[in-house]
Amino acid sequence: MAAAIAIPRELKPESGLVKSSYDNFEITEDYSVPIIDFSLLTSSNPEERSKAITELGMACEKWGFFLLINHGVPESLRKSILEWLEQLFNMPKEELGKLGGNHVMDPVRCGARYFRNRSGEPTEMGYIKLIVHPEFSCPDKPADYRDSVFEYCKRVREIIAELLKGVSESLGLEPDYISKATDLDSGFQRFVSQCYPPCPKPELAHGITPHSDHSLMTIVTDNGINGTQTVHNGKWVNPCPPSGALMVNTCDQLEILTNGKYRSNIHRGFQVANTKRISVVSTVGPSLDKIIVPAPGLLDESHPPAYVGLTMREYYELHQSGNPAGKAMLDLVRIAKKETA
Repeated sequence: MAAAIAIPRELKPESGLVKSSYDNFEITEDYSVPIIDFSLLTSSNPEERSKAITELGMACEKWGFFLLINHGVPESLRKSILEWLEQLFNMPKEELGKLGGNHVMDPVRCGARYFRNRSGEPTEMGYIKLIVHPEFSCPDKPADYRDSVFEYCKRVREIIAELLKGVSESLGLEPDYISKATDLDSGFQRFVSQCYPPCPKPELAHGITPHSDHSLMTIVTDNGINGTQTVHNGKWVNPCPPSGALMVNTCDQLEILTNGKYRSNIHRGFQVANTKRISVVSTVGPSLDKIIVPAPGLLDESHPPAYVGLTMREYYELHQSGNPAGKAMLDLVRIAKKETA
């Protein structure tokens, strides 16, 4: 039985109104974001696949973020998802809110949330959050898009399953280790989209609190308006993905499972001057009732367990209980290092 963890009051601020030290990081163009070619990772050529696995491991260890090309998701499918979301976010706010519930485990949640720009002015942002696996949920409105949402989520789940095979091998583990350790076939998958309104004051543009994700991996795309930034070496980096590429974050459950070798990524989404931005985020994590602990094959006397084991359900509910900056939720399950004499 996983240990119960009390959530300190200071970790439960109003959603979307949190200020963070990460906001003070400068933005740099000095780094080139890693690019992983999915077709090489799934290649039948052993040398090509081995090289891709090495590059994947380096991206997870050094960045916790990479761009994925040649992934096989049809552009027509991505456009269909964006068409559906465009119609969804054009619905009256009251009607949008009626499509789902309010509890973190409700299969459909829709509505509006708030964040503040740099001058402290609140800005409203539409959102939809779906649980799409192991059971698929999606509103019937707008009509005729449910099959597209199902197919997109299925494609993302298959891509992440393949990426996690490569991650396992990059760690010296069996290819199916992460899949078995997390019961990935019954894994907890969410589809989340947020609609950032145009920002009439570019110098004040801001977005959601910098954070890490609760799952194993997250795949992100958008409506072609670049509004995602990732932290690397204490600076914000604009990924600037090439056309058709997907953005991939490593997440908290992968950091726990790898005992901190592969760190979850800090990132944020934000407004863009005079242009509406729609983000499309899909997270894939362990089965809800699976307790996730560091892989025994990565532990020894020099590397003892660094995290407390929790079920995915417990961790997700902790993570969704507020909107803390950075890795505040992960810090709750981190085991303090013993001081040496």
